[in-house]
Amino acid sequence: MIGAKTLAEGVTPQSEDYSRWYTDVVQKADLADYTPVRGCMVIKPYGYALWENIHDALDRRFKETGHVNAYFPLFIPMSFLEKEAEHVEGFSPELAVVTVGGGEKLEEPLAVRPTSETIIGHMYAQWIKSYRDLPVLINQWANVVRWELRTRLFLRTTEFLWQEGHTAHATSEEAMEETLRMLGVYVDFAVNEAAIPVIPGRKSDTEKFAGAVNSYTIEAMMGDKRALQSGTSHYMGQNFAKAFDIQYLDQNNQLQHCWTTSWGVSTRMIGAVIMTHGDDKGLVLPPRLAPIQVVIVPISKTDEERAQVMPVAEDILKRLQAAGVRVKLDDRTELTPGWKFNDWEMRGVPLRIEIGPKDVANQSAVLARRDIPGRDGKSFISWAELEVKAPEMLATIQQALYNKALAFREEHTHQPETYEEFKAAVDDGFALAWWCGSAECEDAIKNDTRASNRCIPMDQPGGSGKCIFCGKDASEKAIFGKAY
Repeated sequence: MIGAKTLAEGVTPQSEDYSRWYTDVVQKADLADYTPVRGCMVIKPYGYALWENIHDALDRRFKETGHVNAYFPLFIPMSFLEKEAEHVEGFSPELAVVTVGGGEKLEEPLAVRPTSETIIGHMYAQWIKSYRDLPVLINQWANVVRWELRTRLFLRTTEFLWQEGHTAHATSEEAMEETLRMLGVYVDFAVNEAAIPVIPGRKSDTEKFAGAVNSYTIEAMMGDKRALQSGTSHYMGQNFAKAFDIQYLDQNNQLQHCWTTSWGVSTRMIGAVIMTHGDDKGLVLPPRLAPIQVVIVPISKTDEERAQVMPVAEDILKRLQAAGVRVKLDDRTELTPGWKFNDWEMRGVPLRIEIGPKDVANQSAVLARRDIPGRDGKSFISWAELEVKAPEMLATIQQALYNKALAFREEHTHQPETYEEFKAAVDDGFALAWWCGSAECEDAIKNDTRASNRCIPMDQPGGSGKCIFCGKDASEKAIFGKAY
């Protein structure tokens, strides 16, 4: 049999090198791997199963809010991107461009989709004619390409998967309502599925999406106290509608430009889950997203013991499946139980059930929680209670992960009163500070501390104060932090 000391030993401790820890976990947990193309990754089956659960949880929410899915081309004429000047300027450094097709030079170069506002805007102009055609509420699940200089698996890759919603409305008010509704959908997903506490807020003009009037974000704190932008929702106003002639006849038979939005979450969310909950033993997955919620590990030393244990393990498997639990029976005979424990801990399976000869005799099982290591995370449950107790424990783990992440963020979020306190705060996490709204102050802070303006939180304290950098009057507080 293969022994236990082969998995976690190869993971760099977080305290030693957090970046290396992250890469070790992604690879050893079998989520993704590198490819011969720089910056691109293979999402392996276990990682893709995690993405599918993210996809399904979001897709369900989109459809509940009236959205439908469609698909648009990967290739976009360069002239489309050039119609919206701020948009093309924002994406030009990241574009991959096709100039040859079928062995011949193309009459017009084609951009490989960095985002789809332009091609979708072109199509909406063909489809929308009357106020009766509005609103248009479409989402796309797709891949996009952005030629990144510095890449990291899931967090920033040349090609990645995402969803991008694109909607068109008759009024500014409807479009703004949609923008904030989808931001709320992202908050709900992050909190209730990914167990990640997020701060919803508005991006500064410097940080907003190229071509948007206003951008909104959910910002999360990772385990190394750095920020991660985890989802965005953009109010486009009429910028793209005017660039692509998206017009409709209103009820007074007057021609009007539409008001549009876009919003998206990508495979970066997998990175957020890893870095919010993971530890030195590997992944710690929230049960609602975990590909495998419960793993059953039978324990036996002899063929006779195995003959006693396996029928019980198989019965528990069927009962938990019937209860709607995503469960796996690890019946590999070439590996020791200790190796299996380490393997499933690395993969972040929330709950492990151990069944040995003594458990069979006592008609009980050992339940081991991934989020609480060692003896403290273990309990004994009778077989008769498993269908009820296992789902209850999964719900407990889900809430415990959220509570732990929230406590961590609160511990490392500071409200400095002086700039010296501010610099210390962004070295330890987030600084919530008054900001005058000036891009000059924002840039100076970033150059001095490497901390960026993550967002102006939707939840404001009210009143006014003095800008943390220049001392001028300020009416809003912003979250500053070092970010991925």
